[in-house]
Amino acid sequence: MEVNVLLFPDFETLDAFGPVEILGRPSNYLLHFVSIDGGLVRSRQGTEIATRALDSVDRTATLLVPGGMGTRSLVQEERFLARLGEAAQQADYCLTVCTGSALLAKTGLLDGRRATSNKRAMDWVVSVNPAVNWVRSARWVVDGKFYTSSGVSAGMDMTLGFLSDRLGQEAAEEAARGAEYLWNRDRDDDPFACAAQSGGVNR
Repeated sequence: MEVNVLLFPDFETLDAFGPVEILGRPSNYLLHFVSIDGGLVRSRQGTEIATRALDSVDRTATLLVPGGMGTRSLVQEERFLARLGEAAQQADYCLTVCTGSALLAKTGLLDGRRATSNKRAMDWVVSVNPAVNWVRSARWVVDGKFYTSSGVSAGMDMTLGFLSDRLGQEAAEEAARGAEYLWNRDRDDDPFACAAQSGGVNR
């Protein structure tokens, strides 16, 4: 199975590489780092990643979309959103982390579907597309082929859930053990939802 990790300027590093750590463990997953046009892409934390152009990879592969501060401008970029929409439609599965769900929501593909996002950015995410059935308290949400997670580290819990759905519980448990990661298996258990009400802006 192949996964296309779609990167863009100012993406949140752990949003991408937390799931990459998990997806890189099963031997049958092949990861590709892609961007709309290819080339070097710098994360919010300054990590530079060499990417391939999105058109050069198998578009039916699972698509992973991180969040980050770069999403704030991209929700207004029609070319990016059009390409994202096409890629997400063609992908067998589409996973978003944090405010990556705002980008997917802007394409219209989440209209009428359940989805979640970073709880500290939730009001902004909802404003991007109120037609989505936003879930304000969830570690991650699954609706059809779309998996959306809460903020940053929640992407690892979601990805382990995705592995469990695709390869079975033991494969997910083994990936978590290999990463020495304490997996929150309950996607409805969101300890940060209430804390976010105290204010603050995140990714």
